[in-house]
Amino acid sequence: MKKTGWIVLSLAGLLTACNGDKQKAAGLLERANASFEAGDYNLAKLQIDSIRTFYPKAFDARKEGIRLMQRVDLEEQQKSLVYLDSMMAVKQAALDSLKTRFVLEKDTAYQEIGNYFYPTQVVEKNIGRSFLRAQVNELGEMSLTSIYCAGGNLHHTAVRVSVGDTYAETPVSNDSYETTDLGRAIEKADYKVENDGGVVNFILANQDKKNIQLTFLGDRTYRTVMQPNDVKAVVELVELAKVLSGMEEIKKEQNEANLKIRFVERKMQENQETSED
Repeated sequence: MKKTGWIVLSLAGLLTACNGDKQKAAGLLERANASFEAGDYNLAKLQIDSIRTFYPKAFDARKEGIRLMQRVDLEEQQKSLVYLDSMMAVKQAALDSLKTRFVLEKDTAYQEIGNYFYPTQVVEKNIGRSFLRAQVNELGEMSLTSIYCAGGNLHHTAVRVSVGDTYAETPVSNDSYETTDLGRAIEKADYKVENDGGVVNFILANQDKKNIQLTFLGDRTYRTVMQPNDVKAVVELVELAKVLSGMEEIKKEQNEANLKIRFVERKMQENQETSED
């Protein structure tokens, strides 16, 4: 009898503890719902996670918590999309204002992505000139091209910009090429801005100076002074690149939000179908 009584008391204790956990879990779930309705999604998710962590056997509360978590995720992503759409509208307005300053070169027959140039740096206006050209593609990726055609070959693969004793220098280009036009040697080397040795930032920092030196580095060197319009081209294309790259980043975030929304909606539909069976 004593043993039986102990078992009965133990079972009663377990039932009491279980009921207590259910009540506590239900309380947490109620608070999570209130947090969700108040728009405090982080707190709601924290409270839902607490149900799973501290009351793993409160199955009904955990099940309702999963459903609530899906609603939280869905509304979070929907609000994120609204915000991203508003940011895209701001960026688009900035682009519409900026792009009138540039020339977009794009041959749709073979180019999916065009390039923006400053008007004074288009090819037809610079035949026979040695200079540093800047361009930004439609994805916001900026690059520089050093163009040398001052006579004879340098076989240059890098350039340096300098003011007095201060300077910045590109690493050796991975994309340089040489040709001739009516017997004149023409050399070009490309540099992506994220790997330009700080040349663009140097030009930005010294844009008010009138004597930014441009030195072509090869088997020998050739030095010239950057013209004001070439400096201005770099400065203004940096601004354009920021807008375009910002738009690309927003597009990525919009795609991610839409993917998450579709995933959550699918899981909610599956849960609905399961509950109806």
